[in-house]
Amino acid sequence: MHKPFNRRRFMQWLLATRSVSLLGPVSAHHTETHFEEDSAHHIVYQLNKADPKYISHILFSAGELLRKYGDDIEIVIAVYAEGIHLLGKRPKRPIPLELQQKASSLAAYGVAFHACGNTLKAVRWTKKDLLDFAKEVPIGVEDIMLLQEKGFSYISW
Repeated sequence: MHKPFNRRRFMQWLLATRSVSLLGPVSAHHTETHFEEDSAHHIVYQLNKADPKYISHILFSAGELLRKYGDDIEIVIAVYAEGIHLLGKRPKRPIPLELQQKASSLAAYGVAFHACGNTLKAVRWTKKDLLDFAKEVPIGVEDIMLLQEKGFSYISW
């Protein structure tokens, strides 16, 4: 019998082991881009730089919110410009594998990673060039705008 998913327990485990690798895909309770049940909290992060320290801060912050709010938060990380390399199977900029593993772990537990279609065209990538958990959106900035119109808080640094 399948055990119900518990993000809070996973985050406690993740912090205790400091491990980010997963043995296989896990099914969270969200649809392609949105949770089936509305969450009390909604946040969208802008990720537009390839700097590992910058990316690490955003992923850490998203993980902390998951740890605190569990299933009661919906998190989207809108990735465009140089940040797109985080989501590339073969990044053209140096992105530590550890950061891609952290992003994959967050995605497995409900964080959505939206990849800007315009940026993909600019680097001559298609969906097949992206990590499996990334979802292409037509325009990254438009995605942020539409999410804000739906009540998402916008975070940039």
